[in-house]
Amino acid sequence: MGMGMDAVQGERGDHGVHVVHERCCGLDVHKRTVVACAIVPASGAGGAVGTTEPHREVRQVRTFSTMTDDLLALADWLATLGVTHVVLESTGSYWKPVWNLLEAHPAGAGFALLLVNAQHVKQVPGRKTDVRDCEWLADLLRHGLLKASFIPDRAQRELRELTRYRTSLVRERATEANRLQGTLEGANIKLASVARDVLGKSGRAMLEALVAGGPAAEDAHALADLAQRRMRHKLPALERALVGRMGSHQRFLLAQQLAHIDFLDAAIDRASAEIRTRLRSHDGAGGAVARLDTLPGVARRTAEIVLSEVGTDLRRFASARHLASWAGLCPGNRESAGKRLSGRTRKGNQWLRAALVEAAHGAAHTRDTYLAAQYRRLAARRGAKRAAVAVAHTLLVIIYHLLTEGTVYTDLGPTYLDQRNRAALERRLVRRLEALGHTVILQPLPIAA
Repeated sequence: MGMGMDAVQGERGDHGVHVVHERCCGLDVHKRTVVACAIVPASGAGGAVGTTEPHREVRQVRTFSTMTDDLLALADWLATLGVTHVVLESTGSYWKPVWNLLEAHPAGAGFALLLVNAQHVKQVPGRKTDVRDCEWLADLLRHGLLKASFIPDRAQRELRELTRYRTSLVRERATEANRLQGTLEGANIKLASVARDVLGKSGRAMLEALVAGGPAAEDAHALADLAQRRMRHKLPALERALVGRMGSHQRFLLAQQLAHIDFLDAAIDRASAEIRTRLRSHDGAGGAVARLDTLPGVARRTAEIVLSEVGTDLRRFASARHLASWAGLCPGNRESAGKRLSGRTRKGNQWLRAALVEAAHGAAHTRDTYLAAQYRRLAARRGAKRAAVAVAHTLLVIIYHLLTEGTVYTDLGPTYLDQRNRAALERRLVRRLEALGHTVILQPLPIAA
């Protein structure tokens, strides 16, 4: 049962206050304890839900540990009181086991669980205790003043944990590759100045030869001769780049770093296989993964991240703009005294945002696509970073329509933005040529028969 206090705060009356939920509970979650404040009507109290008639209430506060048996006891206690709505703050990852156990409990079907942003429900300064925190949450919930965060179903939450773990592995691999490059620079091996991918087949063969040591590791010609395919066109440059001074400690570091990268590659492959298994129903022609994969810059890995973060049912978002705001990919809205203060994007879903910005950089390097044209148009005026965020916003809007309407992506073409206001573009180009001292006469081309 609960560890610690079981306090009944007594009866209270809310005169003229609109009550939305009569039986509710606020949970203040910590690493070791959960403090719960349940508000239920007093026996024989008047007033109906949704009215402003006087209510008599009883507040009960209990402290439970975060061990599984105590959390199950918490669920039993809430069920005994007839609680219908339960609210938690999103404090780190401590809320997750509480949510999972309440959701899976036999009585959990009767609970409406709400997760709220801690920044949105701050207490009045100077009145901070665990009991007051849970009471404050229960009060806000009772009067319908809380906005719940988006929490997907259990299957999607599990998929989300897998994709986020894989993303962490990919980032760790990139960090280890940077360490390897630092080791090569310390030995004055300039392989990265010639080879586009140091860890490709050719580069990997050269690195393993350097690790093996011996006379072959000191012969730049023999090392360069390990190049394959198109890399063989760069043999003279490779010979110069592979002349360095590699010590024994650098060979040791290089061997450890290559082994670590191999381990991470294997872990990434295993995580990808598990994710692919869970998304099997969305594969194939017409599946969500296949439709998202047709977008410029969006590979399968990005499509899997998108589906794990937002799911396939986007009806919870009123529009594409609401989805972009939730992801943190729309301009900030800060205005005071008629002045626009800042347009910085708000904090949103960092995993989805990072994946889409990466996809935007990929789309910027495609040829003859609308997204590449949009990126170049914005990068010239606003810079590369802002342009990438804008293209990521466009990608998310496109994804919203693909998933909600079941359509297939059709590219608008690289000249779409120019054709929208052709006359203005012509005037601007004519003015630029006239400023350079030219006389411009526009004559349309004859239409081919």
